[in-house]
Amino acid sequence: MTDSDFHRALHSLKVWDTALPPFDPADAPVEPLPLFHDWFTAAVAAGQTEPHTLSLATAGADGRPDVRTVMLHDADARGWHFASHATSAKGRQLAARPEAALGFYWPVQGRQVRVRGRVVTGTSEEAYADLHARTTGALAAALVGRQSEVLDSPETLAAASGAAWHRAETDPSAAVPTWTLYVVEPSEVEFFQGDARRRHLRLRYRRTPAPETPWTRELLWP
Repeated sequence: MTDSDFHRALHSLKVWDTALPPFDPADAPVEPLPLFHDWFTAAVAAGQTEPHTLSLATAGADGRPDVRTVMLHDADARGWHFASHATSAKGRQLAARPEAALGFYWPVQGRQVRVRGRVVTGTSEEAYADLHARTTGALAAALVGRQSEVLDSPETLAAASGAAWHRAETDPSAAVPTWTLYVVEPSEVEFFQGDARRRHLRLRYRRTPAPETPWTRELLWP
């Protein structure tokens, strides 16, 4: 592929080639979680591919940013949940700096949700329950471990994966001590609704110290 092929392909793409849903910020709830639940279920109903995938941004002790795609495991009054090995790159970064940002993008409806906040870890019992509520393949992948370490060859991975699959199938209750449940306790949550005329609506919730009004809402320029 030449540079011209790349640029031709890049500039041929359309944004939100679909009917976009209405959104009136005046009707938004006083807290962000109910709106997130509504938008998430709407994305599922609209046929959005893998709406539970999100971008997770962290920074290490040296302050350098990092980002990857992970899966949402829950979103409740505690915060937004995901899981990984404590020994992975993200696990080490979160141990050094327990802050993260999440980004959801649902192009079928021209919507984005951004979450920022402190990250806390769940209990070992919660981590075990989280892992064993998932598929055999998820358990096998967790049993392989060594996430983000240097791999010498695909053959080494195939051998480790085969052994992990065998154990996951024969011992479905196997524990993975490094598997960790992480919860992002939100300090900010932003909802972005795209508009065909680029009059995008951005509604940001910010946590306040007042228990009687824990969230403040404000519109942002697009």
